[in-house]
Amino acid sequence: MSDPALGGSQHEFVDLHTHSTASDGARTPTEVVAAARAANLAAFALTDHDTIAGLSDARAAGVQQGVRVIGGVELSAVEANIETHILGLHLSDLSELERRLIELREMRVNRAVRIVARLNELGIPITLEAVLQQAAGGAVGRPHVARAMIAAGHAVDFREAFERYLGNGKAAFVAKDHLPLADAIALIHRAGGLAVLAHPGGGQLGRREGIAALVAVGLDGLEVLHPSHSWEDSQRLDALATEFDLVRSGGSDWHGGSDGARSLGMMRVPSQWLVDQETRVATRGSRRVA
Repeated sequence: MSDPALGGSQHEFVDLHTHSTASDGARTPTEVVAAARAANLAAFALTDHDTIAGLSDARAAGVQQGVRVIGGVELSAVEANIETHILGLHLSDLSELERRLIELREMRVNRAVRIVARLNELGIPITLEAVLQQAAGGAVGRPHVARAMIAAGHAVDFREAFERYLGNGKAAFVAKDHLPLADAIALIHRAGGLAVLAHPGGGQLGRREGIAALVAVGLDGLEVLHPSHSWEDSQRLDALATEFDLVRSGGSDWHGGSDGARSLGMMRVPSQWLVDQETRVATRGSRRVA
């Protein structure tokens, strides 16, 4: 849960970490906008995995429904053999980013091919076509494999699919091809955005030494508020944001579920954090040589 001492006592709230059917979410970008309006959010960021395909529809719906949509993406990168997620927020120049994201999505499909092959070897006869059908044109990920398994009766739910087969180190797990973390940050910067370390929690990169290393390659911010964080995690990350002069961010990491522990806007991220991020974008040219 969020701490009212973090970020002040603003009356408006934002959610800067959400997903749609453009990647592995359950609701279309337009439906995410409607949900943000229903949640009385001042703004939200659409941060689909390795794709910005949903931004156009989300922005159009945002104009119609009076909801601010922040252009974003969530990139999977690797640092010291640890998979790390970086949020790109306030994206403005999407052309080069989209070219690179096409390559990343192709990497995702190739990974899905290998996962399906491993599942077949384990006696689970799902097909790549079934997985792609679950993705419905979005960036393919393990959740789509899990949905295909559930639909075919090979797993009861997501928990069983991941705990028995798809989770890290499990029988059908396949590691992602590597996007170096410094490259991910540079790609976000070239798109005009801020690079924010996603849900660092109690992980190694969320500690002082890890953050210092990321600041050295251009990290702009920390996701202080996230459903996976303990109160102590958020307090520590807030202090590190101050120490390293990083912007604060936060969000629900909502994937569109109508039930479960996560809900859109649940972290009550103060709108002042969005203002601070926009100020950093506007002044970044004077802070760092490109």
